[in-house]
Amino acid sequence: MGKRGTHLVWDWNGTLLDDIDAVIGATNAAFEEIGMEPITLARYRELYCVPVPLFYERLMGRLPTEAEWVVMDGAFHRHYWARAGACGLTAGAAELLATRQAAGFTQSLLSLAPHERLIPIVQRHGIEERFVRVDGRIGDSTAGKAAHMVRHLLALAGTVASPDRVVVIGDAADDAVAAAHVGAQAVLYTGGSHCRASLESVGVPVVDTLEEAVAVAEELVA
Repeated sequence: MGKRGTHLVWDWNGTLLDDIDAVIGATNAAFEEIGMEPITLARYRELYCVPVPLFYERLMGRLPTEAEWVVMDGAFHRHYWARAGACGLTAGAAELLATRQAAGFTQSLLSLAPHERLIPIVQRHGIEERFVRVDGRIGDSTAGKAAHMVRHLLALAGTVASPDRVVVIGDAADDAVAAAHVGAQAVLYTGGSHCRASLESVGVPVVDTLEEAVAVAEELVA
């Protein structure tokens, strides 16, 4: 258990991994395949939400049909994973993780990226050992993070503090929803999928750097 029982659950895409350019590139490549107009980063951050079909509803004015969703989801992931290998960690992330581990605090990683895709890329970035557990998504790609968070914390039982001393750091409203679902707290980072206004509407602290996120997280459970 870390000092003071504080435990951080890190998000991956858009938080530790600086992949927003790959996300926008893949989104627009997928849109081109199905005849949709490209989207800007600002517009993406304004509209993005989970479950992802609701994001497409905001863009299209209707929910995609099941057949459309299969094509859109498959196209996005094909284009995204072609780009993901070139993405780096967010500035300062590796040093921050190492410093926090050396100080005796625990941290884990929970992502909606497919588990079989997540593990190799985390290993390539040389940070797997910083976490007491790394979990990617297993199952439905349209579901939010709450159910995955439940399983993640159950797997950590006996290793980390109780949920009221856990803080989730992520870049999306869904991260805060998942944290609240298990009785944890959240800090949201502006470098990923949402604009600041969207994040602030959730009602949890919003920060512009990961260093700020850790500092705020420690204050929340002090």
